[in-house]
Amino acid sequence: MSVVQTPWPAGTECVANYDFQVRADQDLPFSKGEVLTIVAVTRDPNWYKAKNKAGQVGFIPANYVQKREGVKSGTKLSLMPWFHGKITREQAERLLYPPETGLFLVRESTNYPGDYTLCVSCESKVEHYRIIYKSGKLTIDEEAYFDNLMQLVEHYTNDADGLCTNLMKPKLMEGTVAAQDEFSRSGWALKMKDLKLLQIIGKGEFGDVMLGEYRGSKVAVKCIKNDATAQAFVAEALVMTQLRHKNLVQLLGVIVEDKSSLFIVTEFMAKGSLVDYLRSRGRSVLGGECLLKFSLDVSEGMEYLEDNNFVHRDLAARNVLVSEENIAKVSDFGLTKEASATQDTSKLPVKWTAPEALREKLFSTKSDVWSFGILLWEIYSFGRVPYPRIALKDVVPRVEKGYKMDSPDGCSPVVYEVMKQCWNLDPNQRPSFRKLREQLEHIKANELFQ
Repeated sequence: MSVVQTPWPAGTECVANYDFQVRADQDLPFSKGEVLTIVAVTRDPNWYKAKNKAGQVGFIPANYVQKREGVKSGTKLSLMPWFHGKITREQAERLLYPPETGLFLVRESTNYPGDYTLCVSCESKVEHYRIIYKSGKLTIDEEAYFDNLMQLVEHYTNDADGLCTNLMKPKLMEGTVAAQDEFSRSGWALKMKDLKLLQIIGKGEFGDVMLGEYRGSKVAVKCIKNDATAQAFVAEALVMTQLRHKNLVQLLGVIVEDKSSLFIVTEFMAKGSLVDYLRSRGRSVLGGECLLKFSLDVSEGMEYLEDNNFVHRDLAARNVLVSEENIAKVSDFGLTKEASATQDTSKLPVKWTAPEALREKLFSTKSDVWSFGILLWEIYSFGRVPYPRIALKDVVPRVEKGYKMDSPDGCSPVVYEVMKQCWNLDPNQRPSFRKLREQLEHIKANELFQ
């Protein structure tokens, strides 16, 4: 075990690689997989002062823990790095050359569209096994059936079961990294045995969101069943490893060891989505001060994304969650990308998306600012759907002609003015999130929200 050479600064998160039992009263015990936060560097480089999730503080040995790092931007993580997509039989054989028994890849079948082919190098030649769908399951021999390709590969890795050899070494698609390996390396892989799933608290298009318990703490768990759609959630988790702010929902880790599901574990937000919170409480419960606080919370989270060159692309009250302490935090980073990335616009919510993003696929912090203006309108209308009484097909043409929604009932004129600034048709004329946060703080300091 090597000693940490460069001290990690206070606030650094680390994850335990081993169990540690106390040797002195001031030590902090922990178990393998536990997440700890560095409180201070000590004079002895072999020890840190740290705290655990329960807030207990003590000394920990530096060589028992690894620093949690954000997965590098641009890393192409794959749950199935051995899956090469649409390549021909000949291309597969070239990739598996020189022959090495047990070297394998999976490709889409060229002769049978919709099916797959498992290609395995065995005794100096390549065998091709057709994988067919039967009653919604995958099979090679109609004896063993699997929910997805990952389960199939795992089965034949452990047992040849009729193949020429068991699968020994994946031929990785160029440029990809195995998701499990990368999440483990960077300290974000959690263990399924430490997670207890309690009850469903939401249903998404791709799977359930569940209330869970991870090492005694309440957590939210996205359970994604299908390996094809799960790949998109790996990208979301990758983004979340790079983000840390009090107004962004915090990733706790990812479980990729279960071949039937991918689990993304985040902090639990007890009061649910902001849009539901606004609708269920209404103006009789929520005063102007509370609405302004939610607006400020979101602006601070978005300013952090702006400063770190991330564009959310799907900012809306449904994608903001509220904690037990009434703190609003931006969530759902499925479409979040670095500012330079392009985006397919077919899945975007028209009423929340800036005109230039819909028309020309031009996404930027300034398109997020437009969405923030819509979110402000949602907050001050207590969760109403934007552009009431306007047919969806008419929204974009009207907006492009300069139409702006009226101020919600009871909304302060100064807050409505902030909304209108966000809806400038020229993206360059919209304020930055830093400027928006400063304006909202000025409104709060001068109690102009009344």
